[in-house]
This record gives sequence, structure tokens and C-alpha cells, in this order.
Amino acid sequence: MLNFDTELNTNGLNCPLPILRAKKAIKTMEKEQVLRVTATDPGSLKDMEAFCKQTGNELIESENQANEYVFYIRKS
Repeated sequence: MLNFDTELNTNGLNCPLPILRAKKAIKTMEKEQVLRVTATDPGSLKDMEAFCKQTGNELIESENQANEYVFYIRKS
């Protein structure tokens, strides 16, 4: 588990809500801070990768933990 500054739980939400909530959360953060996002939507795997590429933020790590996906995103 990595260190993070803000945590966002999007469990139970389907696309596009996890991305929209992550976008809103990351806007409130300082540069270089890390956002930890949890999601249960399997589509979030591809969505978070695409979100990071589009926004220039860094997807540090993604994990699958018992049907829960965990993403660590560093704000650029």
C-alpha cells in the first residue's frame, strides 16, 4: 500500500461516475499529492488509465483486491 493524501471511495458506482468523482477530487489537491481511488466497476480499469493519459496525471499503481479496484494517482 502506498502513501496517499486523499482517499475517494466510488464502490457501487458505475461509469462515468468514478471518473467524474476522481476529476472533482483531484482538482482540490496540490501538485504531487496522491489520490487513492477505490472502485468496484470493472470498467474503471481502462477508464482510470484513459483519465490519467488525458489529464496528464500519473497512474502510479493499480491493484485488484477481491473485486475491488484500487488506484493511486499523482496529480501533475
